Amino acid sequence: MATNGYEGGLMMIEELTTNAQQIQDEELGEILSRNAGTEYLRGFLHGQTEKQLFKKNVPIVTYEDLKPYIDRIANGETSDILVAEPVTGFYLSSGTSGGQPKLIPVTAEYLKKGPLVGTFSESPTMRHFGDINQAGKRMELMFARPEIETPSGLKAAIFSTSMYSESKFRTNLPKLYTSPIETIFCPDPNQGLYYEVVKVGSLFASTVLRGIKFLENHWQELCYDIKTGRLSDWITDSGCRNAASLILKPNPEQADLIESICNYKSWEGIIRKLWTKARYIGCICTGAMRQYTTELEFYCRGLPLVSAFYACSETFCGLNLEPLCKPCDISYTLLPNMAYFEFLPVKNERDESFEMKSNDEDTELVDLVNVKVGQCYELVVSTCAGLYRYKVGDVLMVSGFYNKAPQFQFLERKNVILSVDHEKTSETDLFKAVTEAKALLDPLGFILTEYTSYVDTSSAPGHYVLFWEIKGKEGKHCKELDPKIMVECCSRMEESLHYTYKIYRKRSIIAALEIRVVKQGSFEALMDYFVSRGTSFSQYKKPNCIKSEEALKLLDSRVMGKYFSPKSPL
Repeated sequence: MATNGYEGGLMMIEELTTNAQQIQDEELGEILSRNAGTEYLRGFLHGQTEKQLFKKNVPIVTYEDLKPYIDRIANGETSDILVAEPVTGFYLSSGTSGGQPKLIPVTAEYLKKGPLVGTFSESPTMRHFGDINQAGKRMELMFARPEIETPSGLKAAIFSTSMYSESKFRTNLPKLYTSPIETIFCPDPNQGLYYEVVKVGSLFASTVLRGIKFLENHWQELCYDIKTGRLSDWITDSGCRNAASLILKPNPEQADLIESICNYKSWEGIIRKLWTKARYIGCICTGAMRQYTTELEFYCRGLPLVSAFYACSETFCGLNLEPLCKPCDISYTLLPNMAYFEFLPVKNERDESFEMKSNDEDTELVDLVNVKVGQCYELVVSTCAGLYRYKVGDVLMVSGFYNKAPQFQFLERKNVILSVDHEKTSETDLFKAVTEAKALLDPLGFILTEYTSYVDTSSAPGHYVLFWEIKGKEGKHCKELDPKIMVECCSRMEESLHYTYKIYRKRSIIAALEIRVVKQGSFEALMDYFVSRGTSFSQYKKPNCIKSEEALKLLDSRVMGKYFSPKSPL
């Protein structure tokens, strides 16, 4: 079906979701008819393409299972090891394997889905806000990282860098975005941020906050530059300087206006004050990004946070058809033409903690249209680019259906846990406990802006440690926070954790939970550390559990206070 603006996109979504089962069968049929003769699939299917044989014989795998095949292609062997069509490059996943980014194969057939993704992801938003392409330019923080060349000569890059490198994007950039291409490809994100502080959208909520905090720390310098028409000396990247110089002219009136707004004692609602015509903030604010929503809502008071889509490096998955809903209520409708989707049931072993009770081999995968509302699943995908029954690692809960296509809430990444003994605390468990505890701060005029955790086993028994970065409202300093409140936060967290944790605490198998309050800017320093080690700035996701000794040393060096739960929660 041909599209005609966002209305055409909405019509396509209706057709796809209405015929979800048929389209899924066609998607799998196309994948198998093209690739059944590859070295990998031939060992399981012997050249046949029947769906039931695929489900019976092809194993459920992780990246580690496919890595030897992908590495062979990256090292110069022909693509038909995994996929009949030539591999044209690789996407670099934000996840790692053996400390290195995962390489996700890309083919021409896979790239054909790109224009559809753009149409699908924008259509529901435009239904509510109109055609933003005609209303003005988009203010988005965009950062690219250099491509990596594999031994085969094929390039590997994060998805966003690949998109920014396309000729169509570069052609449309001046019409749709405020960023010159030079700032996007600036090797120093801070120099790019200096120029791009006028942007209020990005891929992730964490990047939007990084931009706001950069403005909060540099607005006086920015106003001076706008007033005088000259760029600060520390902006040394030639591309950034040349691009900015073309448009930066002395403008005292604009500088005075920005200065008057930024001089407010409170920065609550600062985005609406600075960009009065902004209609919404566009960024992913589910999953690992949900912890940033409270602070982001503080800065954009009244503007909706729109998390438009759910995607991973392996494939585009689904859309948020209700972009005006609150971040905590977001559900994504999976689109059946993006990949062949299967779902591995995840058992509810205890209250609000999800873990497989049986081996994957003993668990039958569920088709897209057969999932059950309220049930939790781990996402498994088969794509046209050589991934077959591949566990993405995302845990989703079915919240409903749109026509025949299921809608999911993103719960967590699988196996992101804390564990001292045999208890297992998931990302969801941790988020729930932190949410309960930070509620004690708000009435006192403080906001928890960032957190992470680790298990301290340097003494016996081990215990959970939380690093908290706290910000005061109305000019308050976190030093004014009563230590008794922080002790109560420790207790509230323990009371909110799962039953197994409480039993282990009562039996002294786990020691008292600890919160370490760190200085302002500590989590920006943490991001800088990981970016300096090769993590993409635009794809950075703060770890909810710290594993790196160097990262722990960095946070510990910025600790202002340590607080412990005074008693067992049971």
